[in-house]
Amino acid sequence: MSAPRSTHTAADGIRFAFGTLTALPVRVTRWDRDAARAGMLAAPLAGLVVGLCAAAVGGLLLLAGAGALLAAVATTAVPAVLTRGLHLDGLADTADGLGSAKPAEDALRIMKRSDIGPFGVITLLLVLLAQVAALTELYDEGWAYGAVAAALAAVTARLALTLAARGGVPSARPDGLGAAVAGAVPARTAVLAALLVTAVTAAACVGLFGWYGALHHALALAAGLAAAQSLLAHCVRRFGGVTGDVFGALAETAATAALVVLTLG
Repeated sequence: MSAPRSTHTAADGIRFAFGTLTALPVRVTRWDRDAARAGMLAAPLAGLVVGLCAAAVGGLLLLAGAGALLAAVATTAVPAVLTRGLHLDGLADTADGLGSAKPAEDALRIMKRSDIGPFGVITLLLVLLAQVAALTELYDEGWAYGAVAAALAAVTARLALTLAARGGVPSARPDGLGAAVAGAVPARTAVLAALLVTAVTAAACVGLFGWYGALHHALALAAGLAAAQSLLAHCVRRFGGVTGDVFGALAETAATAALVVLTLG
């Protein structure tokens, strides 16, 4: 007797999320809209795995006697390695497209080039510096602060993609990852997923940081999502929709904003 279709869809969705959003050896078995919908809903789970790996590396370095700065650099490097730099590449390409100030068609053509322009280089440099600086400050407060921040940033980054794949957000191109997932998740389901992940995050932080700390982490997650949504709206206006590069830019923007907010207050 075969498993229910919903079970198959959930498993295919998890494979879709890990196979498209990470470099882990997971084979995507389905590329249809049902799998894309389930995959985008499972995106925060992929983020959690990436974030925990980053936190583990940072923690091991601290345990070995390294300083907070080195631990922060390693923690920042792990997500880049586990995605083969996919999101960072998307951030750079999106920055080049937006910075060109050209019409949508020309900007999209610039984004498809293999090279990185000055806007992309500057954006990459500033974003990575912000992530390292924030994590260094958090590791200075204690390993738990840095580790939880690494996990939260990775989850926030992928949850931003869940929201970006909601109904009503068009694709800027007829092909590619953006076209595969654009509009795949019903808007109400995407919002409910965001609320659920935020609530679970806050609950998980209560035991470590108390109620105030839990609220702080939930607000950081919300701020990351808000920053990504602001960029998403701008990209839709400029490019006419989303692309795989835009998804990468949204992920890095959300992660960076969440980390910065965690250093405040």
